[in-house]
Amino acid sequence: MEIIILEGTPKTPTVEFKPLEGYLLLRGRSIPENSIEFYKPLIDGLEAYNQNPQPTTNVDIQLEYFNTSSSKCVLDVLKKLEVINGNSKVTINWYYEEDDEDMLEAGEDYQAIINVPFKMVEVEE
Repeated sequence: MEIIILEGTPKTPTVEFKPLEGYLLLRGRSIPENSIEFYKPLIDGLEAYNQNPQPTTNVDIQLEYFNTSSSKCVLDVLKKLEVINGNSKVTINWYYEEDDEDMLEAGEDYQAIINVPFKMVEVEE
């Protein structure tokens, strides 16, 4: 299992996936030219991680904005985490700014679809 570290850009989020620590971070803006291509290494990495996951897996999602194609890819990531949750205790921390109703609703929508514990974490701007 490989560590995945991608520095964020104005169009792509910071991604840190550390399988040996059972940790995943998505932070920033997600409006890549090709969302499927951008998220594929992470989705593949999560699939490999599920073969031998840590006892607990902590996920921090701190997205300030994502486009429609990214929302589908984020759902794909969350679905992989749902599968992993059968073998590892997965916790998803969904961060949103205090006045960002859209990002809070997005987290709640994902929470309704995915059978993994979510913690909604309000942060100051």
